[in-house]
Amino acid sequence: MNQTLKMVTFSLMAAGILSCKSPENKEGAQGGTDSTAVAGTDSASALSPANFETTIDGKKTGLYTLKNNNGMRVAITSYGGRIVGLWVPDKSGKPTDVVIGLSSAEGYQKATEAYLGATIGRYGNRIAHARFKLDGQEYTLASNNGPNSLHGGKKGFQYVVWDAVQPNDTTLELSYTSPDMEEGFPGELKVKVTYSVTSDNAIKMDYSAQTSKNTVVNLTNHAYFNLNGEGSGDILKHTAQIYADKYTPVDSTLIPTGKLEPVAGTPFDFTKPEAIGARIGADNVQLKYGRGYDHNYVLNGTKGAYGLTHAATFTGDQSGVVMDIYTQEPGLQFYSGNFNEGKNTLKSGAKDIHRGAFCAETQHFPDSPNQPAFPSVVLKPGATYHTVSYYKFSVKP
Repeated sequence: MNQTLKMVTFSLMAAGILSCKSPENKEGAQGGTDSTAVAGTDSASALSPANFETTIDGKKTGLYTLKNNNGMRVAITSYGGRIVGLWVPDKSGKPTDVVIGLSSAEGYQKATEAYLGATIGRYGNRIAHARFKLDGQEYTLASNNGPNSLHGGKKGFQYVVWDAVQPNDTTLELSYTSPDMEEGFPGELKVKVTYSVTSDNAIKMDYSAQTSKNTVVNLTNHAYFNLNGEGSGDILKHTAQIYADKYTPVDSTLIPTGKLEPVAGTPFDFTKPEAIGARIGADNVQLKYGRGYDHNYVLNGTKGAYGLTHAATFTGDQSGVVMDIYTQEPGLQFYSGNFNEGKNTLKSGAKDIHRGAFCAETQHFPDSPNQPAFPSVVLKPGATYHTVSYYKFSVKP
């Protein structure tokens, strides 16, 4: 297979593709354009495959495009397994970029926000005090989020170069072998993530892994969404419906207390559609800890498409774009972009403003290795970790 023929050629895409605005860069990377002037620019035209063709840690990186015949297109780089952009038709049929991202591999290397669009592992979310016990042995991880370990440590999967194979226009297969004790986790872990675009405008995320020793695994994707388009403003008027009657409250370092608390009567109740910003400023200790929403929801098993649990529905107030999430996972981390500060310039030229995008990460619960009452995240030799999630896009009728 000729991989170069599969690389993204966004310069040939129609100039009608819109942009929006949101996540991150490390100080000063990506230049600086005033975000107020770029909400209608073409973020796709800013994507040059050459800007993603480099060598990191001795491995070549690239940019790939997936597409279907119904107006959906996804750009993914092998550096960090990152979704760089995702275009779907809005209510007027115009292509809208609903995932914020950067315009080069170098930009992602230097970004102040490490996780933009990235494939996350070995362990998505936090592990308390950066340590856990397994089979009577304690394992020490990197403390990269206060006292805790976050998203696999200092060099999680967002900073590795994945081996990429694109068998057709709709599918990208990414693989990575994590050495035994990488970032403190036991066992050599062979990981494969397949991203594919379906005919009904969903992106399917299929994760699998095998280990050489008993270990813990929790894989996810950290796409930042703005359903009105990159560069369109904040997401506070988006509506959210999360199919969960309970959530896992956290301590001041965002580690679950171990309790499963009802959402009813709290600002965390999204069992019916609510604007994200309607209660985000409420006088609530949990919102203060997260500086907004940054919490795991305990999914209630609502039946959804693809034979999976319906996790959530989000709707862009301007675009009419609807995103439904279906998953095999027991939890969903809802994060309202509280720590974005406009330090990074996105591919459209907009800044990653405060609450300019949100994340909705399918997952097992945070700190599960230390919380035996939570669903297990232990993977043993001979077994295969496998989980599937779909993010499906439509428009509000």
